[in-house]
Amino acid sequence: MTQKILYLEDIDPVNIYGSNNSLLNKIISSFPKLKIIARGSEIKVIGEESLIADFEEKFEGLIEFYLKYNRLEEADIDKLFFDSAMQSHIKNGDLDEVLIFGNGGQPIKPRTVNQINLVKEFFLNDLLMVVGPAGTGKTYLAIALAVRALRNKEVEKITLTRPAVEAGEHLGFLPGDVKEKLEPYLQPLYDALRDMMPAKKLVGYIEDGIIQIAPLAYMRGRTLENAVVILDEAQNTTVNQLKMFLTRMGQSSKFIVTGDITQIDLPRKSDSGLWQAVNLLKGIDGISILEFDEQDIMRHKLVKHIVRAYEKKGKRQKAEGKSEKKSQK
Repeated sequence: MTQKILYLEDIDPVNIYGSNNSLLNKIISSFPKLKIIARGSEIKVIGEESLIADFEEKFEGLIEFYLKYNRLEEADIDKLFFDSAMQSHIKNGDLDEVLIFGNGGQPIKPRTVNQINLVKEFFLNDLLMVVGPAGTGKTYLAIALAVRALRNKEVEKITLTRPAVEAGEHLGFLPGDVKEKLEPYLQPLYDALRDMMPAKKLVGYIEDGIIQIAPLAYMRGRTLENAVVILDEAQNTTVNQLKMFLTRMGQSSKFIVTGDITQIDLPRKSDSGLWQAVNLLKGIDGISILEFDEQDIMRHKLVKHIVRAYEKKGKRQKAEGKSEKKSQK
C-alpha cells in the first residue's frame, strides 16, 4: 500500500469539499478502492500506487476546473472524473469560448459537453432539434446564439415563438386583449433577451421588427428568411403544427427547436409532434438532433433531484402498465 498527501494551496477547502462535505463525499465515493482522508487543506490518499496516480491526475484537473470557472458541483465531479469528452474540452479550452457578454458584462458561454455540442452544431447545420429536461439551458443558449448572430450581422432578424397551449384553452377568463392574454406565455423569451441586451435596444429591435416574439399560430403562411428562428416548448405542438413551423424555413435561416418531452400540456400526450419529428428527421444532412440530460441542468441543485424523481416515477408507471397488460392477457 502506498500513501500520498495532496495540498489545497490558496483555496478555501469549503469550495472543494462542499457544504457538509457533500462534494468531498462525492469525490471519495468515486474512488472506492482508495482510502481518502481530508483534514483542512491536507488530503491523504492510501491505496495502490497506480490508483493514487489516477486520482492525483483527476484531482489536479478538478482544481484546475475550479480555478478557471470558479464553481464546482457534483455533476462537474462526475464529468471531470469519468467523462473523457469533458476532460478533452477543458484541455482544448472549449469551455472558455464566450458567445456574448450580457448586461453588466456577464459572459454567456456553454458550460457542459452537450451545451458545447449545441454551439458547434449551430455553426454546422441549419436545423437543430434539442430535447431535454427543464433547466438545461436549451432555450437560453439558443437565444444567446441568435443574439450573437444578429450582433455579428450574420442574420437580419430573430424570431422567437412558443405554442400557447394553455392560453388557447383558457383565454376567456383572462383579462385584457389577445396580446395581453398571451404575454405571460412568452415571458421567458423576453426574460432571456433582457439578460443579453440593454432594455432600450431590445425595445427598439422589437418596434422595428428585427426581433419578433409571437405565438406559434402567428407563423402560419410566413416564410422566414435570413433569420435565426427558435421554437420553444415544442413538446406542446401537434404533428401538423410542428410540420407547419419547420416548413417556414427560408433562405439563409437557421431554425432551433427545443422541448422537454416529459412536460407535455396537450390534452393527449400522444398528440405531441416533437418525438415524431425527432425520429423522422434523424440522419438528414443539415439537421442535428441533440439530447440533453439531467447532468446539463444549471438551475438550483434540487432541480436535478426533482427531475430524477419524476423520471423514476415515469419508468415505474410504465413498467406497471406493461405488467398489467400481460396479466389481462
